[in-house]
Amino acid sequence: MNTSRLFARKSVEALLLETRDNGMRKVLTPLNLVLLGVGCIVGAGIYVMIGPAAANYAGPGVMLSFLLAGTACALTGLCYAELAAAVPAAGSSYTYCYAAMGEVYAWTLGWLLMLEYGLAGSALAVGFSGYLVSLLGDFGIHLPAAISASLLQSTSVDGHTSFRVSGNLNLIAASALALIAIVLVLGVSKSAWVNTLLVAIKVAVLATFVAIGVGAVDAHNWTPFVPPNEGGFTYGWQGVLRASSILFFAYLGFETVSTAGGETANPQRAMPIGILGALAVSTTIYIIVAAVLTGIVPFRELGVPDPIAVAVDRIGHPGFAVLIKIGALTGLSSVLLVNGYGHSRICFAMARDGLLPGVFGRLHTRYRTPWIGCILVCVISAVLAALFPISILGDLVSIGTGLAFVIVCLSLMWLRTARPDLPRPFRVPFGGFHVGKVWIGYVPVAAIVMCIVMILPVGLDIIAQARRGDTLPASILGGYAILGAAIYILYGMRRSVPIAEVTV
Repeated sequence: MNTSRLFARKSVEALLLETRDNGMRKVLTPLNLVLLGVGCIVGAGIYVMIGPAAANYAGPGVMLSFLLAGTACALTGLCYAELAAAVPAAGSSYTYCYAAMGEVYAWTLGWLLMLEYGLAGSALAVGFSGYLVSLLGDFGIHLPAAISASLLQSTSVDGHTSFRVSGNLNLIAASALALIAIVLVLGVSKSAWVNTLLVAIKVAVLATFVAIGVGAVDAHNWTPFVPPNEGGFTYGWQGVLRASSILFFAYLGFETVSTAGGETANPQRAMPIGILGALAVSTTIYIIVAAVLTGIVPFRELGVPDPIAVAVDRIGHPGFAVLIKIGALTGLSSVLLVNGYGHSRICFAMARDGLLPGVFGRLHTRYRTPWIGCILVCVISAVLAALFPISILGDLVSIGTGLAFVIVCLSLMWLRTARPDLPRPFRVPFGGFHVGKVWIGYVPVAAIVMCIVMILPVGLDIIAQARRGDTLPASILGGYAILGAAIYILYGMRRSVPIAEVTV
């Protein structure tokens, strides 16, 4: 076993050369990147997760939860913007980490990103299934739970979550991922066009909801804005933090923007615009919609899979509820598309480096996309969507997202320390200071603190569940960590690119 590879770093120059010669079409513009980010950010967070977050944890304070989660992602997004401009390569944060910290850290981050994207795709597909079943029900078509519900079902009573095995398989969610795989295989330009159309539809539907709903807002529903704590993470500021940790993964889209560096024209300029622009637009949409939603419906009544449709029914426009569900389906479709895109590009970069089998990096001769990788990542997400409920998937995605963001911020400071000479068209603001030769940035440190604050409530909740005997979420995380270590030791470490191609 060649343990010297553990801390081997890939040179930035080698990464830039790979990006120029990666065989992919470089067609994405700053506008494409902003829409790519909005396409992935504005989805399950606003159509599905906002209801349980308000009803079970934050009340009207869910607006603050969105703001907290958005702030954490904005700080991290500044770090992504600098790294994406300096190292505009396919693979996003995995690639940055390889250049800054070394192979074992890059593998760890890549493995976290695969958890993050895989589970996010599953959660989104489950949400898509819920809205589709509801929409078809409006037309008198009732799909049986056997093909539209997950194998595992969760119930929560007095903060105690338990799981049971049903006889169902969510084949509707799996089918949605199969369709997404087809679009991804056809190519980035077609995917970008489809994404732009879906984003336009869902933003128009949300804008219509706000325009109609603002007249039905009852300010009494916002009182108290932060309900008194009722124990644990139920309401109070504890609940606001817990809700922000649930909504944290909804901002995953800006990370996906940075995976597109290998297919972007003039990435040094376009990547910062795409990342920060997507965050700004999406956070604004989230807070406005949350304000109208909680102003129309008392927050305790929002613990449903289709909260916005419930609000529309309360307004007295039942026909518009159908349009809302169509908008939700297009919104979730765009997020599924962008999430699958990001997942396949992470796998492409890891396969290029020998850490995953080469099949993930094989390009289609006509469409120039990693087509087998696109199919495989959608198959993995489809299996998870068929098996697990959205309550488990959402929490696990948030943990993977937070840990990955922390490593990205560390990578920025490490790269600033190791390569101060590297051209940086964009730099994080407010500077920093040196401890010896190590550069410590104010923004990266603030981002790390905020990310830890985001995932801490989820971690504490999972630990509390394990102590009560509900060990499934903790077992999934532990098993995934062990599997990742085994794959790296038995495969990745032995087959990664030769040391001569990297720097130590």
